[in-house]
This record gives sequence, C-alpha cells and structure tokens, in this order.
Amino acid sequence: MTTEKGILRRIYLVAAGMLLFAFAIGFKLINIQVVDGEKYRKLSEERVYKSFVIPANRGNLYDANGSLLATSVPEYDIRFDAVTVSQVDFEKNVKPLAEELSKMFGKSTAHYAQNLRRARAHKNRYYLVARNVSYTQYVKMREFPMFNLGAYKGGFISEQRTVRELPLGKIGERTVGRGQAGLEGAYDDYLKGKNGRRLKQKIAKGQWKPIGDANELEPQDGLDVVSTIDITIQDIAHHALLKQLEKYEADHGTVVVMETKTGEIKAMANLGRTSKGTYYEKRNYAIYESQEPGSTFKLMTMVAALEDKVLDTSDVFDSENGRIKYYDRVVKDSRYGGYGKISAGRAFEVSSNTVFSKFITEGYKDNPEALVNRLNYMGLNEKIGLEIQGEGQPHIPHPDDANWYGTTLPWMSFGYGVTITPLQTLAFYNAIANNGVMIKPRLIKEIRNRDKIVEHYEEGKINNSICSKETASKVREMMKNTVLKGTGANIYTEEFSMAGKTGTCLTGYGKGDGASEYVASFAGYFPADEPKYSCIVVVTKPNRNIGYYGSTVAAPIFKEIAQEIYTDTPTTNEYEGIEVDYKNVKEDYEQFYTTAQKYKSIMPNVEGLPAMDAVSLLENLGLKVVLKGAGKVRNQSVISGKKITSNQTIYLTTT
Repeated sequence: MTTEKGILRRIYLVAAGMLLFAFAIGFKLINIQVVDGEKYRKLSEERVYKSFVIPANRGNLYDANGSLLATSVPEYDIRFDAVTVSQVDFEKNVKPLAEELSKMFGKSTAHYAQNLRRARAHKNRYYLVARNVSYTQYVKMREFPMFNLGAYKGGFISEQRTVRELPLGKIGERTVGRGQAGLEGAYDDYLKGKNGRRLKQKIAKGQWKPIGDANELEPQDGLDVVSTIDITIQDIAHHALLKQLEKYEADHGTVVVMETKTGEIKAMANLGRTSKGTYYEKRNYAIYESQEPGSTFKLMTMVAALEDKVLDTSDVFDSENGRIKYYDRVVKDSRYGGYGKISAGRAFEVSSNTVFSKFITEGYKDNPEALVNRLNYMGLNEKIGLEIQGEGQPHIPHPDDANWYGTTLPWMSFGYGVTITPLQTLAFYNAIANNGVMIKPRLIKEIRNRDKIVEHYEEGKINNSICSKETASKVREMMKNTVLKGTGANIYTEEFSMAGKTGTCLTGYGKGDGASEYVASFAGYFPADEPKYSCIVVVTKPNRNIGYYGSTVAAPIFKEIAQEIYTDTPTTNEYEGIEVDYKNVKEDYEQFYTTAQKYKSIMPNVEGLPAMDAVSLLENLGLKVVLKGAGKVRNQSVISGKKITSNQTIYLTTT
C-alpha cells in the first residue's frame, strides 16, 4: 500500500511539472507574440527584406552661359533572376533575348543563350547580364524579349547608380571640384538633393533582389547651380598657362580672370607638374597658396604711402647704383647700376627695389605700425571668404612680432616677408580698376530648380573702399605706363591697352648655393582706361636657366589671355623679355647671403661670379672691395679659404 501511494505521488508530481512546463511554454509564446512579437517580426523581416538607399540625382553645375561643367549620369547593372521565369516563357524567349543582347554588346548569340541556360540550370537568381549600362541602353533592354515581362515573370533586375561626369575633362577640374572640393563642395547643400529608398528581398548567397519596380520613397533631385565661370575664357586661360609652363618647365602655375565691375570669376586655371613633366589640375593654387608676392605687392605699398601722404609720385629718389645696404643685408635692383635719380612713379614702372625701400623706410621708420595699419585697413590681412574651402591665410608682419627686425620694413616695400594668395592679390588690383572700390570675388550666379530660379546673385558685394579715387587714378596711370614703358613693355601692343605690374620673388632661399628658385607673376587689368577684366598670373619655380622674371614668364600669359578675350587679333606666341640682355647678372642674390653665413671669417671663392654679385657678397662680410673692370670676376687678391678681417681690402679683377 505504501509503495502504491509513493508511485501515485510521483505521478502527481510529474503531471504537475508537465503542467507547469506547459504553462511556461504558453506564457513564453504569448510574451513573444504580444510583448516582443514586433521586435522578432522586424528582426525576421530584416533578414529577408531590407530598405536600401537610392541616391538622389545630383544637380547639374553650369557655366555662366549654360554649358555643363558637371552633371550626374545614371549607370545600371542588369541582372537576371533565372528562377522566377516559367519554363514556357524561358524557352520561348531565351533565343530572341540572346539575339538582342548580341546586337547591343557584340558577343555571339550562342554565348548569351548558353550563359542564360547555365544560369537557369544552376538556379541563379542574380546572374550578371551587363555592367555599366547607360540610361539609353537600359531603356532598350527593358523592352527585350523576356525582360519585357517585368521583374517577376521576366526575371529583369536593374540596379542604378549615379556617376558624376565633367564634360570639360581636366580643364578647370580643381575649380569644379569633386567631393568637398571646389564648386561641388561649396554648393553641396544645393546640389545633393534628398535620397530615396527601395525595398529588396534577400536571396541566395547574400544577394538582394528589388521587390517590384516601384520605389518605397522616390529620391528628390538636387538643384542646379549656375556658376560665373565662362568655359571659353577658361579654355583660353588653361592653354595659355599650359604653354608657358611647358616652355619654362615650371613646377606649377595659376591664372584667374575676373569681371571688374561684378567680381564674377570667369576663369580659374591651376596646373601642377607631374614627375613625367606633364601638367594637370593638381591643386587650387589660386585660392590656397599663400606666399611672398614679390613686386606685385609694390602696388599695395605705393597706395599706402600715397594715402598716408608720406610721398607724392613726383618725389625724386636716388637709386644709388642699384644697391642700398640695410644692416647686414643689401637691397638690389635687377638692373645693373640702378636707375639713377628717378621719381617714385617711375620707380614703380621700372620696379626699383632700392627706391621703394627708401621711401617706405624714410616714411615709416618712426612709426612702422602706421604702414601695417594702412595695409590691414585695405583688407590685406583678411581672407576673401569664398565658399570654396581651403583659402590661404594672408600675413602682414607687425612691429610687435618676435621676428620683426631692422630689415623687415624695407623688405616689405617690395613684397618680402608678407604672404598673400593670388586671388587675394587680384581682388586688390581689381579694386584699383574700380577706382578704389573693393568687390568680393564670387563664383556663383544662380540656383535653379530646372527652369525656375530659386536664388539669383546679381551684384558684387562691396567690401569697402581701399583708397581715394585720387590715389587710384595715380596708380592706374603708373600701371598703364608699366606696360607702355616699364618692366611690362615687352607685352605692349598698339592694338589694345593693358595695365599691370610685374613681380619676381625668390622662394625656397636658404637651401644652399644655387638652390633658390623664383615665383614669376603679373597682375593687372584690361583695357587700361575702361577696365572690363582683371587678371593675375603666377608661375612658381620656372627653370631659372630658361627664364624666371615676371616680365618674360608671366606677363606673356596675361597678354595672350587679353588678346584672345578682347580682340580678334591673332596671338603672337613669341615674346622677348626687355631684360634679357642682363641675364648673366640676374643671379639669385639670396644664395650669397647663405654663402656669407657659411664664410664669416674666411674668404669665399667669387671667381666666375658677376662683379655686382661678388661685390655685394664681400661687402656683406665687412670687406672693402676695389673692383677693376666689369663683367665676371677673373681673379681675387685673397684666395678662397684664407682668414679675413673686418675692413680688409680685397682687389677683384674682371674679364
């Protein structure tokens, strides 16, 4: 009896446990369905169905005349679901489909028929038929036999993507830009549009097939941007720059052409040299590269001096044989022997470093901050603020700077120690062309939604007046004379007028003997009397053995652009520099300072150097030089390597 009760008790316990287990299972099922049901259903669906982003078609980028600079082109990959098609439809259409594919893509009908049958036999639901298909081809393929039955009955699968194309190719590529660069990056908020979504079903091997032909959410195309660029002027600037870069084997160069009254940038060409000696749109040097401008900065210091009334253009200064010493450094003119006694206006035209250093030093030596304040007032220490990213920061030295020293002021007078970008320089020159009114350069005209104007930019933004009309008139006359009878005379023509300023600046000095390189530039506007366009040309590191002066390297590019834009006169491709006769004496004078630092107490070797350079070098060492003759040094009275003392007399004999 006891045994039977024990067995019965166990049965009841097992039954109770099973009942409890059943209740637990039921509770869990109810909890999954009611409480967590949505979570698990979503998880299950995500493993089978997924919403994919459909990128919106990016808006077009146009030039000022409606020509395409950048556009979005759709491309398609066409695939075939060999399972969803019925056997009857497959056998009926496989050969006609293969024939159409053969006509479009060139391979044999048998090739396509065999591959389609193989896909059918292997139950391939994602067979690749063609890749990178154009929109026109896509439209035709939708009507091919079998494919015209649609996604389910015909197994037709199309996958679209958008490709950005630049119709001009490499011309203006850095200005147009890609990603976050150039115009594409600057106006991305307008161009990008809003993405759509499309539901796809997961099939074998991690592949996804669109469900139906309709999108879950249609993408909204981006707006169109109309820029200020003129592709005709852009083409002219590009090829004029390229030709001169190749001729002088320069490292890189930039050209900007701007409409004077509106500030609209009509061309911006930037070319850099490859290791193979070819050129391409490497970086936007016009906007980002802030470097010493050299003599193009003389316009700024001349305007400052006139505005502060520290001189008048008729004031006469002695160029002192083209050589003036400030502390341990010597300012030299490019012309051997200097220019004698000349007016400040004439000093601008012939680009006399000595005269500029004189009147700036004399005018501001007691209050150098006044010059700095004037330059800052004219906006030369501020960025332009273009929408394009990467604008370089200009720099004007200040007397409070730790590296301000006795030679800073005279060297600033002709563009050393300051840094500025080509576009910032051009904005200043453009202001002079506008009688002193500064217009902010711009690259955009309109925002459009197809044919509807969303936003229109008509007038250039006036930043401020950099100087009086009287000062602007004076320097405009100097710039006109620079081309007529100054350093830019080699580009003068009777057929049309130009005004501007040449610039030649050392870069990379201090690398060692003979290692210094140059930046050649020319900035100005045309026509001279009623300016319509302003333009700057900067060529960095031309081959110094071929030429490196702004007058011979950069100015001819300016002339060719002006000639192509503003006249019907055939271009002249050969230019002769006005200073070519002085080639042997135009050595890199900064290399001599490096030599002087190296030979503080011993005699350097100056044999073979032009006499002017040898004298400058030795005088910087504290020696007294007696020169016999002219030309290159043939003999020196103290041989190189000998110890020297201050005020020691050295005799040089020339060839």
